[in-house]
Amino acid sequence: MEKTELAKVQKFMRATLQSPSLEVRVRPRKDDSAEVYVEDEFVGVLFRDEEDGDLSYNFSMAILEFDLDED
Repeated sequence: MEKTELAKVQKFMRATLQSPSLEVRVRPRKDDSAEVYVEDEFVGVLFRDEEDGDLSYNFSMAILEFDLDED
C-alpha cells in the first residue's frame, strides 16, 4: 500500500476509533496489508481488498483471553 493511502486510512481510523495515537505502518515484505499500532503496541493488521473494481480495507484484531483479565 502506498504511503498516501496509509495516511488516509490512518486518519479515518483515528477519527472513527477516537484514538489519536493510532498508527498504520507499512509491513515489511508485504504490499497488500499494513500493521496497526496504538502507542507502539501492535493491535492488528489492516488488509487491502480490491475485488470487481471495489476497494475496501479490512481490519483484523485478535484479543487474547489473558488481555481481558488485566485491570
